[in-house]
Amino acid sequence: MPNEAGESVFQLIKSLTRSEKRHFRLSADRPGAAEDLKFLQLFDALDQLPHYDEERILTLAPAIKKVQLANLKANLYRQLLSDLRLYHAGQNVDIQLHEQLGYARVLYNKGFYQQSLKMLDKVKNIAYQQQLSHIALLALDFEKLIESQFITRSLEGRAEELASESAGTAGQVSQLHTLSNAALQMYGLYLKTGHARNQQDYEQVTAFFRTTLPPTNVQRGGFFEQLYYYQAHVWYYTIVQDFRAGYRYAYKWVELFEHTPDMKNQQTMLYIKGVHNLLAYLFNTLYYSRFREVLATLKAFAADPNRRSTPNIEALLFQYIATNEINLHFLEGRFTEGLTLIPGLLGQLDEYRLQLDMHRRLVFYYKIASLYFGSGDNEKAIEYLTKIIQFKEVSLREDIQCFARILNLIAHYEAGQDEALDYQIKSVYRFLGKMNEQQQMQVAIFRFLRTAGDLTPGELKGAFTNLKNQLIAIAVNPLERRPFLYLDIISWLESKIENVPVQEIMQRKFRAMK
Repeated sequence: MPNEAGESVFQLIKSLTRSEKRHFRLSADRPGAAEDLKFLQLFDALDQLPHYDEERILTLAPAIKKVQLANLKANLYRQLLSDLRLYHAGQNVDIQLHEQLGYARVLYNKGFYQQSLKMLDKVKNIAYQQQLSHIALLALDFEKLIESQFITRSLEGRAEELASESAGTAGQVSQLHTLSNAALQMYGLYLKTGHARNQQDYEQVTAFFRTTLPPTNVQRGGFFEQLYYYQAHVWYYTIVQDFRAGYRYAYKWVELFEHTPDMKNQQTMLYIKGVHNLLAYLFNTLYYSRFREVLATLKAFAADPNRRSTPNIEALLFQYIATNEINLHFLEGRFTEGLTLIPGLLGQLDEYRLQLDMHRRLVFYYKIASLYFGSGDNEKAIEYLTKIIQFKEVSLREDIQCFARILNLIAHYEAGQDEALDYQIKSVYRFLGKMNEQQQMQVAIFRFLRTAGDLTPGELKGAFTNLKNQLIAIAVNPLERRPFLYLDIISWLESKIENVPVQEIMQRKFRAMK
């Protein structure tokens, strides 16, 4: 059976690029003891395997005994991380600064206090330039240690100068931590529950947001203070479904990077995350022309050969571009054409399986199911919705779990699977009861589906019309619009009333978009 340590080193090796592997082999392939040769043999064996298998490792590397394997894997893992740190140091200022802090410690231990202080001063200046105040604070603390123990500069007022600088930097770090905590907590709340379901949810989220976010003069703050401030607002307005207000903060998030272009390279993941959130707001406000512009910007960035590239960045670019290409097909009502995206999407989901968590997979499964449903392939829609429904950790994205079940009900109805419909309705009722999740739209759909089987063909059109009118009235309440973000039930009802495919209705609405 594979163990955690073995899986870790195996996964790390499988994530290496060709140039990273070459760099590691060159640094490790040097004259040495027999243990060094075994070390490389283990690397080569793991590199050849399609999946972790200890028996195959011992076959491919016969010089390695089974009792040696655990220690060799642990050593190989450390060496790989050390080599990767060196390989990527040029792209990561924080790695370089921590390395220089280490040099300062070596100089201090040797008794070269002036040289150590000079190194620390260099670290501070670069840290301030890159707005990495937490690293500047580490350098300051070390500097105070040296100044407090040894006669170094004997400059009048040096103690007061250091104390004042430390207090200011510590205050900035504290503010950054408070703002980043607020952004993280709002994001965590969104991942758990999705959008606010009712007035009580709205009031609780708003009270939590106001308590968590400190008073901030954002215009006087540095890059990261502004970024975390905008992030917290983006997640808050996403949860309470105020998409126009949220759009302003998503736009500010992206503009912050446009005004400080160096940060696009240093903080690439945060930049593309901001662009993705901007696209989400444009999608939810149906601002089609601007959506296409921003998506083109994201794709152009991905195609830039000079941008920074890591497996994590590539995985995020895949995720964000694929998500928004599907959303583009939703806006345009081109569900059938959108099906052509699915084979490539599934291949990349497998390629980036180590980088993409289950939350992101659930979102893709829901979008794939929606494409199939919109194109009229209810059986395939049910297949992907079942993947979501069978996922055991229901506390993750409860909203996706909920609306997968709603769409699954409608897909069963459309597929004519009447024998399974009663069971599905009872099952969903039980699930939503546990989640405290029933909203007016869901109740109206349940009532309709329960009685639809007893209606004659001549009565169905009137029933669809009545349900549509009910849902339009429900959607007037902003807090009841949440279900409509996941399922355009109105367009589905219009397709049943007019007896035309749902994507024809969506295409008609698309032509009216700006």
